[in-house]
Amino acid sequence: MKVFSQVISYLLHPLFIPIGGTVAYFLITPKYTPIEIKSASILPIFILTVIIPVVTYLILKNLGLVNSIELSSIKERKYPLYIHASILLLILYKVIPNNYVSELYFYFTGLLGATIACILLLFFNFKTSLHTVGISGLLMYLLNLSIHFEINLILAISLFILLTGAIITARLYLKAHTGIEVIMGLLIGLLSQLLTVRFWL
Repeated sequence: MKVFSQVISYLLHPLFIPIGGTVAYFLITPKYTPIEIKSASILPIFILTVIIPVVTYLILKNLGLVNSIELSSIKERKYPLYIHASILLLILYKVIPNNYVSELYFYFTGLLGATIACILLLFFNFKTSLHTVGISGLLMYLLNLSIHFEINLILAISLFILLTGAIITARLYLKAHTGIEVIMGLLIGLLSQLLTVRFWL
């Protein structure tokens, strides 16, 4: 069970949520999208949300500002979350502006809102489960896309409901978070996408 919990925690790491939602959009949308536009979105988002945070983490670790990839303490979480929020802002302004792909724009707006919520909670000494925030946000985004495009995504949605339960179980089993931290993460993830959907659905 411990090995499974660790594996699922790495596979569903919050780093992969932005690129996961981007790829999901281009796979689901019935709109014709030239390959140039897809590559102009997917590649920069992958570099900005996966490669740069990994390099940044290594730098922060060498500086002694973080101790592990788990970011177990509240102090360790501040700098990575600040950097993540800055990257999301950069994506919103330069990679996918509002008149580009509205579905993706508001997905990232929701991700930014969730990140800001997690940062604010740090000031109250509350450590939200970022894994749960990420997977539940992606789950809600799939539900929104299913309704928006009137496409049956029941298999994908069912899978992500299962994965959401799996990551919650894994984080609790590893004692990485308390029950309230996981529940708060679930609510932030769901609400961040639910509150932005009215602008594009």
